[in-house]
Amino acid sequence: MVTVRDLHAVLPELVLVCLAMTLLIYGVFRTGDAGRRLSWLAVAALAATGLVMAAGWSGASGTVAFGGQFVDDMFARFMKWLILLGSALAIVMSLAYNEREGIQRFEYPVLILFATVGMLLMVSAGDLMSLYVAIELQSLPLYVIAAFRRDSVRSSEAGLKYFVLGALSSGMLLYGISMIYGFTGTTRFSELSDLFVGPDLSLGVGVVVGLVFLLAGLAFKISAVPFHMWTPDVYEGAPTPVTAFFAVAPKIAAVGLLVRTMVGPFGELFSEWQQIIILLSVASMILGALAAIWQTSIKRLLAYSSIGHVGYALVGLAAGSEEGVRGVALYMAIYLAMNAGAFCCVLAMRRQGAQVEGIGDLAGLARTQPMMACAMAIFMFSMAGIPPLAGFFGKLYVFLAAVNEGLYLLAIVGILTSVVGAYYYLRIVKIMYFDKAEEAFDQGSGREVGVVMAVAALFTLLFFVYPAPVVAAAEAAAAVLFAGS
Repeated sequence: MVTVRDLHAVLPELVLVCLAMTLLIYGVFRTGDAGRRLSWLAVAALAATGLVMAAGWSGASGTVAFGGQFVDDMFARFMKWLILLGSALAIVMSLAYNEREGIQRFEYPVLILFATVGMLLMVSAGDLMSLYVAIELQSLPLYVIAAFRRDSVRSSEAGLKYFVLGALSSGMLLYGISMIYGFTGTTRFSELSDLFVGPDLSLGVGVVVGLVFLLAGLAFKISAVPFHMWTPDVYEGAPTPVTAFFAVAPKIAAVGLLVRTMVGPFGELFSEWQQIIILLSVASMILGALAAIWQTSIKRLLAYSSIGHVGYALVGLAAGSEEGVRGVALYMAIYLAMNAGAFCCVLAMRRQGAQVEGIGDLAGLARTQPMMACAMAIFMFSMAGIPPLAGFFGKLYVFLAAVNEGLYLLAIVGILTSVVGAYYYLRIVKIMYFDKAEEAFDQGSGREVGVVMAVAALFTLLFFVYPAPVVAAAEAAAAVLFAGS
C-alpha cells in the first residue's frame, strides 16, 4: 500500500515526470515553432525538481519508501544534483546547434526529461527490480535521441548500435538478477546485505556468478572496458549535443548506481567483486590512454577519454572504503564540469556554417579565438591531471584511497596511464598554440554555449581556491553508504 511518506520520498521524481508529460502535451498542441521556448521550459522543470529536492520535501535523509524499492539519502541527493545539472546543461548547449541543423523539435528536451527521471530513480534504487526498471526508463529515450538526426546515416547508425548493444547488456543484467534471486530468494538490497553476513560457501558461489553478469550489464552503462565497444561510434555518430549529454548525466547516474549496488547489498562480498572492479579499472585506464593517441576526431578522442575517466573513478570503488566512495563522488562532480566545457568547445567548431570535428581543425586557435583556446587548454590540462586544476584533485582523492587500502599497483597503473594520457591532451594544446593557424571558426556559436564554457572553465581553474563545499558534500554522501557498517 502506498503511503503519504512514500509519495514524499519520491516527490522530486513525481514533479519531474508530471512536468515532462505536461511539456509533451504542450509540444503536441502548440501552434508555430516553440522549440526554443519548450527547451527553456524543460530547463525550468529541472530547476523546479532541484528546488523540491532542496526544500526537503522528499523526506529526511535515509528514507526508505515503497517497501524498500526506493531510497532517499545524501548519496542519492548528491548524485541527483549532478544529474539535474548535467541534463540542464545538455539542453542549454543544444539550443543553437539544433536550430542551425534544423533538428529543433519539441521531442528532444522532453526525451531528456524522461531519461532524467530514469537516472534519478537509478541512484535511489533499493531493489534489483527497481534498479532494472530505472535503467530501462533511462535507456529507451537515449536510444531515440542518439538517432535524433534522422537524415544522417551516422546518427541512425549510432542509435542502432546503441540499441542493439543496450539490449544485450539488459539481457546480461536480467540474467544476473535472476541468478541472484534464485540463490537468495530476494531482490531487496537491505535483505541481501543481511543475508551475506557470513554466507555459506554454496550460497556465495551461486551469487557470485549472478554478480558477474550484473556487473557486466552495469559496466556497459558506464562504458568500462571490455564493454565499451559502443562508445566511440555512438559518440562520433550522434549529434554533438547528444554526445555531450551521454558523456555526463547518464554516466554519472550509472556510476552512482554501481557504487550503491556494490557497497550496499554486496558489501560483504567485497573480496569477490573487488577483483572484477580492479580488472575493469585497469583495462579502462590503459585502453583510454592508448587508444586515444591515434584519434583524429575530437569526439572520438573524448569518447576514449571518458572511458579512461571511468577507469580512474573505479579506482575509488575498488578501494571499497568510505574514502574511496568520497573520491568517486568528487571525481564525478569534477568530471561533469570538465566534459561539459570541452563539449562546448566542440560545439563552437564551425566553419562556413558546417560543423568540423577534426583535431587538426584546432590549429592556431589561440591566434584566431584566444578565449576559446584558453578555455580548451584549461579543460585539457585538467583532464590530464595537472595541478592545481580540478582534475588533479579528482585523481588525487581516488589514488590516495587506493594507496590507503594497499592497492599500490592499481594506483601506479593509474598514475602511469595519466602520464600517457597527458600526451594527447597536451597535443591538443600544442596544436592550438603552436601550429599554423587555420581559417577562424564561425562567430556566434550561441551565447548559451559561451556562458557554459566560461563557467565550466572558471570552476575547473579555481576549484582549488575553495573546494570545501563540494568535498564536504561528497564526504556526507559517502558516509551514508557506510553508516551501518
